[in-house]
Amino acid sequence: MNAARTAVISALSGPVLHATATAPFQVGEAVEVGPARLPGEVIRLEGNSFVAQVYEDTTGLKPGDPVTGTGLPMSVPLGPGLLGHIYDGLLRRLDSDAGAAPQRHVFVPSVRVGDRLGPGAAIGEVEGTAQARLCLLPPDVDGLVEAIAAQAEVAADGVLATVRDAGGQLHTIGLTHRWPVRRPRPVLQRLRADEPLLTGQRILDTLFPVARGGRAAIPGGFGTGKTVLQETLAKWCHADIIVYVGCGERGNEMAEVLEEFPRLVDPRTGRALMERTVIIANTSNMPVAAREASIYTAVTVAEYFRDQGLHVALLADSTSRWAEALREVSGRLGELPGEAGYPAYLSSRLAEFYERAARVQTLGGLEASLTIIGAVSPPGGDFSEPVTNHTKRHVGCFWGLDRERAQARFYPAIHPLQSYAVDAARFAGWWAAHGNDNWLRQREKLLALLEEQAHLERMARIVGKDALPAEQQLTLLAAELVNEALLRQSAFSEVDRYCSAERQSEMLRLVMRFIALGREALARGASPEQVAALPVHRRLQRMGEEIGENELGRFAELWPELERECAALGAAPAGAGTQEGA
Repeated sequence: MNAARTAVISALSGPVLHATATAPFQVGEAVEVGPARLPGEVIRLEGNSFVAQVYEDTTGLKPGDPVTGTGLPMSVPLGPGLLGHIYDGLLRRLDSDAGAAPQRHVFVPSVRVGDRLGPGAAIGEVEGTAQARLCLLPPDVDGLVEAIAAQAEVAADGVLATVRDAGGQLHTIGLTHRWPVRRPRPVLQRLRADEPLLTGQRILDTLFPVARGGRAAIPGGFGTGKTVLQETLAKWCHADIIVYVGCGERGNEMAEVLEEFPRLVDPRTGRALMERTVIIANTSNMPVAAREASIYTAVTVAEYFRDQGLHVALLADSTSRWAEALREVSGRLGELPGEAGYPAYLSSRLAEFYERAARVQTLGGLEASLTIIGAVSPPGGDFSEPVTNHTKRHVGCFWGLDRERAQARFYPAIHPLQSYAVDAARFAGWWAAHGNDNWLRQREKLLALLEEQAHLERMARIVGKDALPAEQQLTLLAAELVNEALLRQSAFSEVDRYCSAERQSEMLRLVMRFIALGREALARGASPEQVAALPVHRRLQRMGEEIGENELGRFAELWPELERECAALGAAPAGAGTQEGA
């Protein structure tokens, strides 16, 4: 881009300014505004003038103040030292101590002088970090190594190597490099996302799984548990790195998150979860333009860790507040509003964000993934409002939170009939490889059962449950068992707050077998009340709390008890049934 140039503010409206320039600027160029050199970005060109948005409070700015162009797009510094800290929407530290010593790392080189490196290649590692150890070339730099630092302690801003590209230009490489937040980091190729990102939540993994490298939305009204669910996902999902961005949530809610996250313990290591987490905080009372930028900053940070060969989960809370920032800036620009006042380009901006999720082969040849899970806060829980509606078009998983289930203390309060997973069939091979080759058929049966339950409950409210035929009463009993034994978990339970794939499969088989045997008993003349009164029925309801991850062998003890009790109901027919339901 061009060298630094200057302009003069001609008009100002909140975070949006109009400036008259003496030399051409470019859309997306970072600018410094006023005597305080506030950060901003050019968003529109109009002849010899331009429009920019400012990422700080513009109080005190006035027409005639200078605007200086940097000649570069808005970018953020990326490096191994990002982990474990809290940042604002422009990736400036919020938890730093002004008197603290600069962060230092021990660098261990992996290349030698004369080596030819491609874009995104690793030049070495840093010691002392559990994750994100690689020091990478920027994706737009390649060439011959002319100098490389020896193994030693280096400062965060120290030079590690010099690389000369094919054009003869010399590039100095440090621990960190800058990358434009609105430009996706390139990869070697995008791979098929056919492996689930396990969350430890049965309703998600069993019914509505999201792929590693997939996209999911969590819409829900106020009080339905979006933030709690995202904290649970951050703690338990099978991701190496967590990037959490609070883009425009209320200040008190964000304060709770910032207080809670540093105290969370990583169950895999027993150490602080913050050691593999980056938090980007931007509350609703912060500058609105910075809220709009924060989501791009977060996904750029997540892509950097993905390029290290890691599996990354980005949790955004919430994209509705980010969309409101788009709407406010659009209004100040005088743009023609679309549905509900949102700009006409809302859908394309959502697509730009969610499409950066992928399972990939990185430029360095490593397999990695970035999974994006965005919370949506529809006013009044209305899933037909524009942000939720457009989000549906760009995600593969839709985890709809239901107010009635939340008020009934059902956690996670995901409504199984309002949710879906488009790519669930892709994961049948993965589940088969992990011991459950019948998972897809079991999932389809569960969803059909829950849909039939909703239909029968509407009938029962009219004629009464006791007036329903025995088969329909048994269907309601089976659906209640599915909800209580499989779909409900407790985030506070030491035993059941996390459920592995193996444990989920064992529980799923037992529940499906109980339903099949209950129907056989009903055909032999047993009543739904007798089926419900079986001691094993109660044990199945409680197995999530009573059988932990290190006690999977206890599930085998339930099988003979289940078969024996169900066989005793009614007159046993000649030729007992097989384990079809299992």
